[in-house]
Order: sequence, then C-alpha cells, then structure tokens
Amino acid sequence: MILALDVGNTNITVGCITDGDAAPCVCADEVIETEQARLNPPVCSDITHVFRISTNIARTADEYAIQINNMLQFQGIKRNSIVGAVISSVVPPLTSTFKNAVRQLAGVEPIIVGAGVKTGLNILIDDPAQLGGDMVATAVGAIAKKSLPAIVVDFGTATKMFVINQNGSFIGGAILPGVALSMNALAAGTSQLPRIPIEAPLKSISTNTIDCIKSGVIFGAASAIDGMVERYEAELGQQALVIATGGLAESVYKHCKHEIVYDPHLILHGLSLIYEKNKRK
Repeated sequence: MILALDVGNTNITVGCITDGDAAPCVCADEVIETEQARLNPPVCSDITHVFRISTNIARTADEYAIQINNMLQFQGIKRNSIVGAVISSVVPPLTSTFKNAVRQLAGVEPIIVGAGVKTGLNILIDDPAQLGGDMVATAVGAIAKKSLPAIVVDFGTATKMFVINQNGSFIGGAILPGVALSMNALAAGTSQLPRIPIEAPLKSISTNTIDCIKSGVIFGAASAIDGMVERYEAELGQQALVIATGGLAESVYKHCKHEIVYDPHLILHGLSLIYEKNKRK
C-alpha cells in the first residue's frame, strides 16, 4: 500500500492506495468511447481508504505522524504495510514536515510532486514552475480518464478551473474565490450577517437573510462555473468533459446547468499515477 497526501491550505487529504503493480488504475487503461461513458468515466478502484485532517502549520512532524498512524489504526491498517508515499503540497512550510512525518511513520522516502519528478504532463503556461503540485496531480488524474479536452473545477479554499486540451496539455485556467472563503468574507465583513452552513436554499429568490446568503454563494458559484465553462468551450472551439472535484464540490456542482462528472478523489488518482512513474525500486 502507498500513502498519497494532498496538503492544502484548509485540509490535508490522505489516501490509502493499493500498489499499482497489484491493482492497476482502471481509468488509465480504458478509452471512453460512448457518450454515456464520457459523462460517467470509469473510476479507479485502487483507493481503499480516504481521510482528512485539518491543516495547522504549527504542528510538528511527530504530531502529524501520530495523527495519521491513529487514523490508519482506526481503519485496521498496519503502518508496516506502507511501501511508499507521494505528496503534493501548496503549503511550503508543511512540505518538509510531512516528508519527515512519513519517514517516521513508515520508514519510506516520499516522492514530492515538483521539479525533477516525472508526471507526463505537458504544461503550456507562461511559467510552468508556477503550477502547484496539487494542480499537476489533479491534471494527471483528469488525463487518465481518456476524454479530452477536459475542464477541471477544483472546489477548495479557492475554486480553481483549468483546461486540458485535446492533446493532453495543460493550457491554463482561472482562480475564483472559494465557496467557504466567500461565505466567511460575508460574515467577517458585515456586523449583522451570521456564519451559516454551506448548503443551497430551496430556491434562488430567497425570502430571508440566511437563505439569501446561501443563494448568493451557492447558486452564484454554480452560475460562475457555467459561465466560465461556456467561455472555455468557445475558446476551445468544441465541447469538453467537465469534472468537479475538491472538498466543497458536492455543495455546488449539482446546481450547475452543464453536465458535470463528479470525482471526489481525482487528485489521489493523479498522485497514484505519478507514484507509479517515479516508484523507487
């Protein structure tokens, strides 16, 4: 088993993945041909467990190692079953922390997605070095679905949208304020608006303050995604497979008017594939 860790600004996602030699990624080998398969691509079956912990840059490697070990034990997973690890991180102070945590936990040297790591991704932006490891891994996971071009919408602290063209190249995208960020900004910037759950109201034309906020944030985000997809497809000159992923995707993508495939573990699929490309024998 390998550990795949996505270190984000709000949460760290940890995936337990069977070693690729024993259970290859299905979506990396199957070509999507029918329209129905295009909208519902095959899902990788190599992810066995997924759990999340909150991001805290003050925690030490020891603390994170203990926390992950406790979660593994809760799932009945022995740490000596871990044969490798791969990490993507957008929090530089925690990259080395998790590298050390994995060493302590499993005695393996993790692969860090970044310069010098083989990904197979052709990055066609002004400065490829600016592309975060999380977006690289997510793009690799999207390409494995074999339905291009693809538009990926990653609902995290920020909502990141990017495009993989027909040739499998990362050609760019956009960054929008995240759903939780928007909700928190409303609460922090006003004295009378309360903090409320991130969920959709029954209708967009709402009749009370809390539902009005929900409508603006959730339906507003869905409308922004629909509008950006239309712009992207106009620039591409063709329709694209739209994939939603990220911790807050379920709150929004269902309210979009475009057909959207939901893959909550897209980045873990990508990390698994990157691990296989760089696996230390």
